[in-house]
Amino acid sequence: MLTDIALKALKPGPKPYKRSDGGGLFIFVKPNGGKFWSLGCTVNGKQKFFSGGSYPTVSLRQARDWRAAIKAQLLLGLEPNARPKPPKQRRALSPDEPPPDSFEAVAMEWYETRLLSWSPRYAGVLMRRMKADIFPIIGRQPIETITPRQMLEALRAIEKRGSIEMAHRVKNHCSEVFRYAIPDGRCQSDPCRDLAPAMAKPKPKQHRAKVASKDLPDFFVQLNVDGGDRMSHLALRWTILTMVRSQETRFAEWSEFEGLDTEEPMWRIPPERMKMRSEHLVPLPRQAVKMLDEIRRANVYLAAGNMKFGRFLFPVPTSKTGTISENRMLDIMYRIGLRGKATVHGFRGLASTVLNESGLFEPDWIENQLAHTPRGVRAAYNSARYLSHRRKMMEWWADYLDAAETRSMNAKV
Repeated sequence: MLTDIALKALKPGPKPYKRSDGGGLFIFVKPNGGKFWSLGCTVNGKQKFFSGGSYPTVSLRQARDWRAAIKAQLLLGLEPNARPKPPKQRRALSPDEPPPDSFEAVAMEWYETRLLSWSPRYAGVLMRRMKADIFPIIGRQPIETITPRQMLEALRAIEKRGSIEMAHRVKNHCSEVFRYAIPDGRCQSDPCRDLAPAMAKPKPKQHRAKVASKDLPDFFVQLNVDGGDRMSHLALRWTILTMVRSQETRFAEWSEFEGLDTEEPMWRIPPERMKMRSEHLVPLPRQAVKMLDEIRRANVYLAAGNMKFGRFLFPVPTSKTGTISENRMLDIMYRIGLRGKATVHGFRGLASTVLNESGLFEPDWIENQLAHTPRGVRAAYNSARYLSHRRKMMEWWADYLDAAETRSMNAKV
């Protein structure tokens, strides 16, 4: 595959020669130094060549667009007649509009291509980072002219605020933008590639504070004497029992449950609600099915046929989302003395610790149930992977929680 650097480096020889870009497109270099695009295609069973103009008048990107147009015409059975489009005369830009091929313009194009794979929350956070920290510094600069030094200075401005981890995340976002622009020749390399050694190191990652397994009986003692709203208690208990993130509990809908009257009840969480954008299956133990019955009875909107709110397990019409907020579960943790000592998310860590230490379950089963998707090829896993093993594991976890709560009641007596 050709690049602008390679094209500019091509020198004339005593005889004409050509260099391929793939797909039949090649550059023809003449002894006088002229460089001309040509495309070879099979038309009606015969090899045919089309002239595409000279380089750099016709850029690498325009030549590739021309190749795609010719191929499309051939697929439709049409006689190819497309020629590379000359550069359009640029219209006057508004003061707020980034110039074409500037970092900001390319970043916005990259952003649009990734939106379907991100949650709305993540997409919003990412764009706010770019607009606050990167666009004001290098946004209007042509992407091909940005140097590693300029990127480092932009990232160090974030570091000076004490946001070390944020600086590394922003670097990774910018790196993706540069790599997005390389194939069509808008830039030649990623200036972020070698910056990590020159950046401040983030602190070692600390796991969320969690209730220790030995303290579970006392946790249930405190939970059972708390006078908070029952639906909030049920939301917290559901999150602990199913090992999901609080976000997945908050927006759970009745339509996601299946087989509740069978021996294999299931909660099928759609990919758009998962952090890693992959469907997640939660095999439900008998305790979860029983809890669903109580949740259903407490859902007055479902009983009234108001499916705007009744479709959720934990509806709260007065909230912006129409569902319970994460703060309601946190408030319970605070009231029973766990402020700064444990979080709702920490129960996922507790489940992982308990299940791993039991020695009864493979680490892959546990990670899969926690929806910890590995990167790379393994990320495209089947959502039903290890399902029969995970079902037995979830039943064991539910029984473990029951046993801890039983000990709490015995201790209270």
